[in-house]
Amino acid sequence: MSIIFRTVLLYVVMLIIFRVMGKREIGELSILDLVVFIMIGEMAVIAIENTKDPLLHTVIPMVLLMCIQVTLAILSLKNKKFRDLIDGKPSIIINRGKIDEAEMKKLRYNFDDLMTQLREKDIRSITDVEFAILETSGKLSVLEKIEEPKKPKTPSENGDITIPLIIDGTIEEESLKRINKTNLWLRQELKKKGYRDIKKISFCSYENGKFFIDMQD
Repeated sequence: MSIIFRTVLLYVVMLIIFRVMGKREIGELSILDLVVFIMIGEMAVIAIENTKDPLLHTVIPMVLLMCIQVTLAILSLKNKKFRDLIDGKPSIIINRGKIDEAEMKKLRYNFDDLMTQLREKDIRSITDVEFAILETSGKLSVLEKIEEPKKPKTPSENGDITIPLIIDGTIEEESLKRINKTNLWLRQELKKKGYRDIKKISFCSYENGKFFIDMQD
């Protein structure tokens, strides 16, 4: 009965706390929100298991964390510098069609992450991206290039997606097999375009008979 009572009570307390802290989608949680949510959840679990410890020893810290989070949220609304300090700043991953490898390394964000999030945005080709911004929530905001007039795509072109052939100076053999090409073919084609050192290429893909090549910064 004690465990049941504690579970119900702490559930109600947590529900009230999260309502006071404001509505947020999981993907929009800041680092501060995430830390507070994890700490409150952990406190609740410990309190339910440890029936000998008074509930006030758990409820008081939970309410205190709520007050701290609300106070910091109010401060961040009024002060941009404080908001940038707590939540961080968005990072530009692709700037005017050019991939910023230095920023990606700084964020420990790799090409697989980039390609995954672009596909989630229904971006089939990286050549269509003008800007890609990694938000503080971890979501990727994408602005596509504007082309006028826009040529109608054939069914085969609509099915094409970006297949990386080179990532961080390393040839992706599996990707070459997918497009029925060889390592030698790739090296020869790159040499024709003046790219002799594979290791200096940060990212390379081949779509619709055209190469997209991004050199290391």
